[in-house]
Parts: sequence; structure tokens; C-alpha cells
Amino acid sequence: MPNTEKQKVLVCPMDWGIGHASRCVPLIQKLGELGFEVIIAASGRPLEFIRKEYPGTQVIDFPGTPVTYPKNGWIALKMLRALPRLLFGIWREHYALKTIARQTGASLIISDNRYGCWHATIPSVFMTHQLDIQVPAGFLFLKGILKRINYWFIRHYKECWIPDFEAHRGLAGALSHPPKLPGNAFFIGILSRFSIGKQRLHDYQSPGFDLLVMLSGPEPQRSILEEKILMQLVNINMQVAMVRGIPESDEAYVLDDRIHVFSHLETAKMQELINQSALVICRSGYSSIMDLVTLGKRAIFIPTPGQTEQEYLARYLMDKKIYFSTTQKDFDLLYALEMSKNFPGMVIRNDYADLKSRIAAMAVKPPSASSGQEQSA
Repeated sequence: MPNTEKQKVLVCPMDWGIGHASRCVPLIQKLGELGFEVIIAASGRPLEFIRKEYPGTQVIDFPGTPVTYPKNGWIALKMLRALPRLLFGIWREHYALKTIARQTGASLIISDNRYGCWHATIPSVFMTHQLDIQVPAGFLFLKGILKRINYWFIRHYKECWIPDFEAHRGLAGALSHPPKLPGNAFFIGILSRFSIGKQRLHDYQSPGFDLLVMLSGPEPQRSILEEKILMQLVNINMQVAMVRGIPESDEAYVLDDRIHVFSHLETAKMQELINQSALVICRSGYSSIMDLVTLGKRAIFIPTPGQTEQEYLARYLMDKKIYFSTTQKDFDLLYALEMSKNFPGMVIRNDYADLKSRIAAMAVKPPSASSGQEQSA
């Protein structure tokens, strides 16, 4: 008799915005295709996002260490000051994970940038594109210390999965291609919720939009950018869609008969909206970048002030003449629209062969017999 019992995989996305949860969508999809039962441990907006994307999936409220971004943009300084609290939060998270793993019977744990989600006896994966952590110019002396802390935690995991391509410094540049990789690192290609296989059809139909604004990230900076863009849209005659990045709400409304505002859209509707928009404005978060290159869309990036990772990615891709970017402080919509004409964007595809290979390698036992053919594909 074939063994039809499914292995349970615990997926733990970081809870600082929904980007880490959204890039877990293809991971969840591939795990399901390979015969695994997925359990999500998250909190806040990432948890609400997963609930809406996969209403039948078991979810567990698993809070991380909360963080808010200051209005003055000094995020890095605030994070450095909060480092002892963050390290304590990682250890608290680690011990909470043991209880969750025991209660769920998980045989594999995949953590998206949550440092405390490893287990001594259960194979654990750390997924990150931030191996070379960026620091502000005035704090370069701390870069080596942060790297040692980063790699010390990564060594507790059986494998480290990098959502990027190995060749040509990939999409994330130095972030995912440091001078020396962790010994347990594997590149798995970019992850986008818009490349999960079959197109899902819905009755939602949107008009063509000149501009799509996608907001995301922790408060108060998400709301600050929303207000700034809306103020500049008042005097510009364009058909605009704005997705506010608030998955706990289903609110939708129209301003001035031309600005269509949605609190949140699930993946298929979001993909349709992006495809029907001529240009996108969003943060330069890595998950958003992976989504855009998957769909081949042009974009204007506005990194979160003081968020060194987003600032690096915006500079890196602008220097390569791929995407135009501007600071939030200096954002001028008309100027950005004109300059963006010189930046064509790019297209990258991922067949997920490397991801499926790593999932198979980490499995404690073969998945159910019904998924054997898919695994060997």
C-alpha cells in the first residue's frame, strides 16, 4: 500500500510588510504540487494576506518583534538602537517555534527572513536575499559585526535559500552576492506570486490605467507616501489605480472619477491590474521588484526613507538603466513620469526547477505517491 500521509511543512514569513508573505506564494504553490501540507505561521498583515490567498490553509498567529519606521527616515539608527530588543525577540521566537512545531507535527520548517525559526531536530531552511546587509555611510564600521551576526544565525539552519539567480550578480546585486556565501547557501531563482502556474480567471474587469500605485511596508511611511502621491495626482489628468497594501480591509472607492482606490487585491486580480497599467509606482522592496520583472513592467521606485536595502536596490537598478528611482522627499510626479521613459524595465522568468530540487532534498521522507511524478519533473 502506498504511503498517502502528507508531510507537514511550516512556512514562517517575516511580518514587516506583506512582501515576504507575497513571495511565499510560489513556495506554497510548489509545496502543494509536490504533495506537502502547508501550515503558515505569521502575524499581522502577512497573516491576513495568506488567509485571503489560501482560505483553506491552516494558519497560526505567530508574532515576531514589532517594528515601526520613524517619520524622519532614520530607520537604520533606530534599528541599531533596537538591536538588543530584536535579538531578544529572535530567541523568544525560537522557543515559541518549538511549541508550534510540536503541536503541528511539522517535518520541515521554512523561514522567510525570521532568524529564530530553526529547530534542532527538524530540517530548517532560512530564505533571504540579504546576505550583505547594507548600512548607512556613518555606520560602515558596524558592517562586519552585522555580517557575523547574520551568518551566525544562518549557520543554525540546514540550508539557506537565496531567491535570486547566481549569474551576473543576479537581480539583487551585492545583497545576494557577497564576497563569500554561507556554506549552506543555494540559489533558487526569483520568487513571484505572478508566476505560480495556471492563470486563474475571475469576473473582475478593470479599465486601462495610465498609472498604478502599489503601496506597501510598515507604518507610518506607507501612509506618508500615500498622502504625498494623492496630493500630486489632483492636478494630473490620468486614469490611476492605487492599491493601498492593507489586506485586512476590502474597501474600494473612486476619487474624482479617475482614481480607483483598492485596499487590497488578491493575486489574480492584482496581476490583471498590473498588466493593464502602463506604468507602476511602488517601493523598491525586493518582492515588488521580482513581481515586476516577472511581468515585464516599467516602474518608478521610491525607496522607504532610511531603509538601506531598498535604497541600495533602487540605486543598483537605476545605475543599470533598468528602472528610474527617486527619493520620497524629492518625489515630483511629473518629473518622474518624464524621466521614466528612458528606463525600459526588464523580463526574467523562473521555471522553479532549482526550488523544487531543494524542496526534494530537504524532505525527510518522499511525499505522497500521488505527487511522485510531479517531484521528478
